[in-house]
Amino acid sequence: MMDLLARRLSLVAEVGEIKSKYALPIYAPDREAAMLASRRKEAESQGIPPDLIEDILRRTMRESYASENSSGFKCLNPELRSIVVIGGHGRFGKLFCKLFYLSGYNVKILNNHDWDCAGEILIDAGMVVVAVPINQTEAIIRQLCNLPDDCILADLTSIKSAPLQAMLESHAGPVIGLHPMFGHEITSLAKQVIVYCDGRNPETYQWLLAQFRIWGANLHRISAIEHDQDMTLIQALRHFTSFVYGLHLAAENPNLSQLTALSYPTYRLELTMVGRLFAQDAQLYADIIMSSSQNINMIKRFHRRFGDAIKFLDNQDTEGFIATFGLVKNWFGDFAPLFLKESQNLLQQAHDTAQCD
Repeated sequence: MMDLLARRLSLVAEVGEIKSKYALPIYAPDREAAMLASRRKEAESQGIPPDLIEDILRRTMRESYASENSSGFKCLNPELRSIVVIGGHGRFGKLFCKLFYLSGYNVKILNNHDWDCAGEILIDAGMVVVAVPINQTEAIIRQLCNLPDDCILADLTSIKSAPLQAMLESHAGPVIGLHPMFGHEITSLAKQVIVYCDGRNPETYQWLLAQFRIWGANLHRISAIEHDQDMTLIQALRHFTSFVYGLHLAAENPNLSQLTALSYPTYRLELTMVGRLFAQDAQLYADIIMSSSQNINMIKRFHRRFGDAIKFLDNQDTEGFIATFGLVKNWFGDFAPLFLKESQNLLQQAHDTAQCD
């Protein structure tokens, strides 16, 4: 099996070169789905569990997508002047600098200590990407008031309304807001989501969106207002509840090793995600959660509903709990069984990787 995997990875490099030459995306969902279906059918005919084969193939393909990055990507706008990444030594800045570089673009980096020569760096910019912490983004954008008229101005911030407005006010040329919905530690953009919000002159940056697709990303277009409304639930509320859960655990001070050892995969996965939060930058999460009154108001509404739910316990109201459970279940509709199936796959992976003493 290892010999076959080694041979497969050696072929991946050749595949990557072909995809680069013909501007093909590293991730083709239809091709992947067809291959998985074919191999599942073949496995079943030989008495092998189809899920086993799919697990092996998915893990193998993930490694292949990462390996294909080293082959580079087709450059869709070779005439573009330099791409300047402000904050290019940061986590996301480094990732996008690497991807642009692998695609054959001339990449320049502008960081805090470079501002004395910012005019020289920005004078011929074809695109400027702002990849700095949230609490610095608007201030940095408002310093970019002398960019070339045709320069594309973009940001990579996880909030969109305020940065997008700042870009529109500071620059008269093309503007686009971007939010990569993944962590900086990824090795490939295959299957990763990039949200984009149109700002101005969208016809001038369609090549950029196509370039993202070649990198393997899935694109989701949305307005800045809708984006921030959704991120209130996806990011701010979830991060805050994880913060409070971690705060509660620390205050109760259980034996964390024992708690982990006794945990069913469901709770272990939940505990893992909470612990993941506290392994990262506190300032980042503070900025995300406190970035708008909309976030804070949502968290306060959640707090009130949590208090209302406590009444079921105080009153030993089992019937009320069950009735409310049913209302929420109806609201989830067909998503409930879908999420159950997805979670079972995640829990199995968590179980497979759990370490026993």
